[in-house]
Order: sequence, then structure tokens, then C-alpha cells
Amino acid sequence: MRRIWITASILVLSFVGSLEGEELRFKEEFLKQLVDQVPTILKSFDPSTGRFGSGIWTCEDQHMIYPLAVAYATAGEGNPYYKSSEILSVIIKGGDLLIKEADPQGRWLFIKKDGSTWGMIWMPWTYSRWIRTFGLIAEDMPPEARQRWSTALAVGYAGISQHELKSIHNIPTHHAMGLYIAGKILDRPEWCQQASEFLHRVAAAQSDGGYWQEGGGPVVFYNFIYVGALGVYYALSRDAAVLPALERAARFHQQFTYPSGHPVETIDGRNPLSMRFPSADSNRPLTEGSNLGNVGFTFCAVGRAYLKRQWDLLGGHKRLGPDLLASFLLYGQEGIVEPEPPPSTRQISVLKEKGAARAVTLRQEPWFICLSSYTSPIVNSRWIQDRQNFVSMYHDSTGVIIGGGNTKLQPGWSTFTVGDTALLAHQPGDENPVFTPKGLLYHVPSEATLVWESDFGLDLVYGPAVCRLRIKIEDSRNLDYRLEASPCELPVAAHLTIVPRLGRELVTGSGHREKVGPNPINLPPERLQGQVTYAGFRLHLPAVASLHWPTLPHNPYRKDGHAEPEEGRIEIRIPFDQENRSYTVRIEVLSESPSP
Repeated sequence: MRRIWITASILVLSFVGSLEGEELRFKEEFLKQLVDQVPTILKSFDPSTGRFGSGIWTCEDQHMIYPLAVAYATAGEGNPYYKSSEILSVIIKGGDLLIKEADPQGRWLFIKKDGSTWGMIWMPWTYSRWIRTFGLIAEDMPPEARQRWSTALAVGYAGISQHELKSIHNIPTHHAMGLYIAGKILDRPEWCQQASEFLHRVAAAQSDGGYWQEGGGPVVFYNFIYVGALGVYYALSRDAAVLPALERAARFHQQFTYPSGHPVETIDGRNPLSMRFPSADSNRPLTEGSNLGNVGFTFCAVGRAYLKRQWDLLGGHKRLGPDLLASFLLYGQEGIVEPEPPPSTRQISVLKEKGAARAVTLRQEPWFICLSSYTSPIVNSRWIQDRQNFVSMYHDSTGVIIGGGNTKLQPGWSTFTVGDTALLAHQPGDENPVFTPKGLLYHVPSEATLVWESDFGLDLVYGPAVCRLRIKIEDSRNLDYRLEASPCELPVAAHLTIVPRLGRELVTGSGHREKVGPNPINLPPERLQGQVTYAGFRLHLPAVASLHWPTLPHNPYRKDGHAEPEEGRIEIRIPFDQENRSYTVRIEVLSESPSP
């Protein structure tokens, strides 16, 4: 076994500082924050069982051994936990429970807090934290405990080495990072070589635009897993081959992050937008709110600029959970921040691949707009969402107005539909649904073409129909959204998806008032009368428009796919007919002061 290998990395990389001027400096502050969070971690620990947390036990509950180990191994002013025998005992008991609950191959039952089970798994997030913890405390462990952990980790990583590095995907990428660390700590150089070769393939598989493709295009949230894994690997290997991929990824996230700090969901094939903010207690990409970054962003000036912007916006440097704090302390690199570009009245950024434009963002303060031309056939997998929603519109005072991202089994989230939308719906309790329509319905286009030079919009092909959208910013408070559809024998409709603000009241042109909450709202055209006022903006709509709440997604992370109302969208449905093939929606922002 290689002695104190990770501990040495702390001593080499760690130095103190603060956020100031043209540098990002965070380590002194982060150590203080981690120390402050240790008592809360210890309160969640049951010494009789060795478990952390509450409710149904999952192997991920034991992740807290990792930040405890960083606190134990990191010397610093005001850290009473450095080399604490009490902390060491807690960490050992926590890891021993992982050994107890594992099967002979080192796998755990993948069980979630809702009680759903997803089979046996070498949980990548747990293994990477466990092996890093071992590297930090191994020298100080009693010999019998060190042997237990060494044997168990070797069994688990032997299985990972044999079975888990088969294809380029976010989970194998994280596994490869852990395998590299295991090879160093357990003195298995062949694992280090296998992991390095795999991570070189991962870096090479990155698109020109700075993302890793899953499901026909970017997966913005899951992109953070690739960045985090390559970042930890680089911190420990200093393998310069992966640095260009880290910088490209940082530029990608710079472009596809709203001015509020939320990742842009419009091009994401896995996760829709949630307006809730994260707990920021994991290196994994969060399925809610804004991501506060990870260590992979610290190795280039543009990445550090991204982190500084996120932390400044969201108070992130005071909101990180112990897991992220631990990784920034262990591996993070402080340094210069790339200067922000000079202010511009109108900034258009185009993401191109092989010369073709695939997505475009427009920042014309206070507006921000994203258009996507990523299309993909429907995949019969719960994890790969239908690329159906192609535009998002954001204003500094309201956040995202129109947009919200992609899902499955829900044509009401599509920018346009051609055919009968009743032919595709989620059936309550169905754990293995068929994700394709049961008849003639086109809710996912086969082609999409961006327009951004003279006009700004998209041309979309849905079976026999061509649908178009154009966006024109009139001024700081008004935007026109033009929708068009070619003649077609099938029913054609446009759908405006509004991200809900629960508890806020909406008011229609007829004077009808209703709070958006758990109860359904369905307002026909005569109740809407061409107008909806909600959450600081007003939509001026065609007379045929109707409103529907909640238009629910299919949630792939629940086994039966059900979704709660807050995950839904307010859908404005605008049908076309033979006489009316185009409509214009005026979006009016009522106040330019930031919304709470």
C-alpha cells in the first residue's frame, strides 16, 4: 500500500487566501467552513450501527466519512479535528458498515429513500469517497481495521475494473477516477494504467462544444460529473492530456448558464429546469437548482471565473456542503480568474459542431434567450428525454418565463405538436412504459434549423408540417414571440411552457384570479380572453389560447415515473387552424426590479 499518498496531495496543493481582485482564493475559508459543519455530521451518526443519516439506509448515507477524513487529515488554524481519535473512530465505524452491507462482490443494493430498489451496484459515488477516505486515514488505522478496509476495497475495485469501464458515460468516468486512486493506494499499477487510458478516451470523446454527449446532444447537469472526475484525476496525476477538455467544458458552462446562475435546460437531454436552489452537498450534478461547480473548474482561468461568478451570485462560497468543501480543499487550485468580457448591448454566442450551428444564446440585457437545434429520435429509455422544447426566455427581474426543458410522455411540453396529443400520456403506476405515441403524433421534430443573423428563431419539421418561431426583443420590457405553422391536415398546436412559482396568483383577461398550487387549473379561451398576468410578467395571447396546470413530466428518478405538481409546467396551448397559421405572443415584463 502506498502510504499517505492523498495526504501528501493536501500538503502540496493547500494554501490559504480569500476571494479578492483577479484571483480566486478559497482554501482558508473552506477549511473553516468544513470545521464548522463537522458537529452537524457527528449529530447524524449512530455509534451503535455506524450509520449516518435517517430513514431508509442507503450506501450513500456513508459519504460523510469523506469530509470527516479531510477534516481529520488537514492541519490548520482552528481545526480541532486534526488527528482526532474520536473522528478516526467514527470514520472507521462508518466504513465498516459499508463492508457489512456489501455482497461478496462488494456491491450494495441500490435503494432510494422512497424505498424503491434498482438492483445491486458498485455505487461509484460511494466507492470514490471510500477509497479517498482510506488514503487519508490508512496510516493511523489499527492494523486489523486497515486490513478489513484494504481487502474490501480491493474486492470492490476488482469488480469495477472488470465490469464497469465498458463505454464512455458519466458513471464509468467517475468509476475510472476512483480506480486510478485505488491503484495508487492499493499498489495496483495496472488499475492506474487502465483508468488513465479510459480517461484519455473520455477526454477525446468530448464534443467540440465542450460537453459529453448522451442522448443526441448535451446533458448539462451530467456534464459536471465528467468535469469533476477529470479534475480529481488531474489533481492527482498531473496528466496534462485532460486539461484542454476541462477548459472547453468550463467555456461550455459559462455560455449555458443563466444570469441567475441556473444551468440552461434548453439543450439538456436529461434534466429539466428546477427553480429551487441546491443543498450543494455533493459532487454529483444536482437535479434541482443551480450547480455550484466542482474541483474540475479550478485548473484554468476560465473555470475559476465560472466558479467565482456562481459563488458571487448564489453565495456559493458560504453554501457548499461538506462533501464539496472536502474536495476543494483536497484538490482545488487557487489562481487567476479570466477577466469578464467588456459589456455589450447585444451578445450572440453560437455553439457549433463540425461547422454546423447547434445552439445559440442571446444576451441583450435584461433579456437572455437560448435556442436549441438538437434533435434526436425518441429513445425507449427513461433516462434519455425527448428533445421537444427548443426555446427558453429569461428576464433579469423574473427569471425564466418560457422554457423549462424536456421530459417524456408529455406532449404538452413540446414547442409544437402535430397530431393528437392524447396518444401519448403517462399511466399512473407504470414502471416500464413505452415512450412512443400510440398513433399519429409528432411531438419531437425530425429537423431543426437555427436562424440568428437577420431574424432570431428556429425552423422545425414535424412529420408533414413545418413550424417556425421568431423572437424579437422590442425593448427592456417587451418581447414578441411569433409562431407559425404550414398547412396540415393533422391538428397543429404551439405550447408555451411557463415555469411555476407556487403560491403566486395568476390573473386572466376576464379578471379571473387563481393561485398556482396543488389544485388543477384549466382555463378555456373565454376565461383567458387573450391575457395572463403572473409572477411579474404579462402574456398577450391569441384569442384561441387556453391554460392548463399542472402539465406534469415523467420523472425518471421515481420508479413509477410520477411527478409532483411543483415539477409541472403551466401550459399555454395555442391551436392553429386552416385560416390561422400564425400568431404573435407579446411578453411584457411589468417590473424591472429583481424578483424575490
